[in-house]
Amino acid sequence: MRISHSRLAGAARRRTYANPIDIDYRYNFEQVNLGISYRTGADPVVVRHGDAYYLFQTLADGYWRSTDLVDWRFVEPNRWPFDSMVAPAAISDGDRLLLMRSMFDPGAVLVSIDPEHGRFDFFTRRMPELPNAVRPGMDQFLQRWNPGDPQPTAIPPGPWDPSFFKDDDGRWYLYWGSSDTFPLYGIELDMSRGMRYLGTPRALIALDPGRHGWERFGQDHREEGRPTYIEGAWMNKVDGRYYLQYGAPGTEYNAYATGVYVGDSPLGPFEYAPYNPVGYKPGGFVQGAGHGSTFQDAYGNWWNTGTPWIGYNWNFERRIAMFPAAFGADGQMSVSTRFGDFPHYVPDGANADPEALFTGWMLLSYRKRAIASSVHENHAAGNVTDENPRTFWVAAENQPGQTLGIDLGGERTVRAVQVNFADYRSGRYADAEDIYTEFRLEHSLDGLHWQPLAATEGPRRDRPNAYLELPAPVRTRHVRYVHGHVGAAHLAISDLRVFGNADGNPAPIPQGVQARRDADPRQMTVQWRPVRGAVGYNVRWGIAPDRLHSTYQVFADRPTRLEVRALNAGVAYHVAVEAFDEHGVSPLSETVPAL
Repeated sequence: MRISHSRLAGAARRRTYANPIDIDYRYNFEQVNLGISYRTGADPVVVRHGDAYYLFQTLADGYWRSTDLVDWRFVEPNRWPFDSMVAPAAISDGDRLLLMRSMFDPGAVLVSIDPEHGRFDFFTRRMPELPNAVRPGMDQFLQRWNPGDPQPTAIPPGPWDPSFFKDDDGRWYLYWGSSDTFPLYGIELDMSRGMRYLGTPRALIALDPGRHGWERFGQDHREEGRPTYIEGAWMNKVDGRYYLQYGAPGTEYNAYATGVYVGDSPLGPFEYAPYNPVGYKPGGFVQGAGHGSTFQDAYGNWWNTGTPWIGYNWNFERRIAMFPAAFGADGQMSVSTRFGDFPHYVPDGANADPEALFTGWMLLSYRKRAIASSVHENHAAGNVTDENPRTFWVAAENQPGQTLGIDLGGERTVRAVQVNFADYRSGRYADAEDIYTEFRLEHSLDGLHWQPLAATEGPRRDRPNAYLELPAPVRTRHVRYVHGHVGAAHLAISDLRVFGNADGNPAPIPQGVQARRDADPRQMTVQWRPVRGAVGYNVRWGIAPDRLHSTYQVFADRPTRLEVRALNAGVAYHVAVEAFDEHGVSPLSETVPAL
């Protein structure tokens, strides 16, 4: 049974996707002289232009195009900087698509009326000097700016991590900043004759980790004294209000998140949203959700992109995720990361509830027995079912025919499989014709007699996070990967994730839920009684019982006790827990206040 994208596109059913999104992430060249090889993707900007979506990211010599948010085709442009782009700004004004990379000195802005075919010209070959910016290296002598201070008369060089915004009155703005010292900035633009700055930059927002627990650095925000970073500005206007979004506290750990300030004008003043962070995913297979973009699809549904972290080969080894989002009737922004790395539907019409896009297909492979045809050193087959992208199986040889199988422990209904490859001494630092992914999947009821399940199809491309939705559900017990080709020196797979459902009723409701606010109001401890047979739990919290928009996924082989260090001082919270297993998801527990 082979998956045909053309068949799926014509089928009368909704398509699905799973994070990290399935694109051909590019090999990074920056550590070539250190011999460190890895694929990466970060700082995603998605722009809808014409009838398509365009995805731009850090350090890819091009970008991706999609008409459905599922299938993405890489586009090689006619113009691109030799040293590539970092955290680019992109925007469509309806007629043209503008593109600008991060910079410390004036550079070029590109423009295209035909991004589908990669045709870019110069909008301006050289931007003007950024007003009040000091020369690179001189920012070490500038003072830190804090909210309430007078507007600065000197600012760091830039704009780094830029973001365009065009208001509905036709006026243009630029936002930028990436620093452990300085704030995010904004300025109005004149785009009538190239790109010119109007006035001087305004300092807009800065971090306050002393009050905002999620802005603390480190794994689960545990490096209290470390510098913390604000970056990745993004602006949306919704119902007359301006939502200035930012990434914090740093991309290197599971706690990378998106926050938002809200104001009544594009250059502020802005007020911190008490429900922050809005995009937060510290648990599960995909960890991290900061520094992305928020956009609407063709049906008006909101989406938010972010940057999950891997960090095995290098701190900045990352991927791209896409989550459903919403703006409530009262203006509250939310991003649904609940089951954010399980399969989700892409809607084919207007969708009012982001959580309704979760397919209900559960993880069937967690901690299941895995068997491989060969093993290199201590990179055992069992690593592929631990939901950890930093552990992986490595085959003894990168040769066709190598196999990796999982016993699901009983007959299940399988609906999708995600094969997540790892970079282990890959030895690649640039694009090449032999960098592509080919494999097939087989299934068996008894582990002896195998039948086709799915396979990659042309055109050839690299698929580090290959997601294959089955055209129809399949009843089976064993799932096997059969190797064809990868462009890396080694065949390495971090996780072979199987999705579907077991027969029977979902897990019962968790009981005994308690939430205790610590002496430090930025954190709380949540505990509950174990649920027999559970695969894991979602600890959910928010500023009202019906606004439990933040989620921390915990697997059931961990204690049923979680310290949440992402709260805001002076804000009341409500908490509930749900259990999930291979059958489905329990009803939500009683919602309790965090006292």
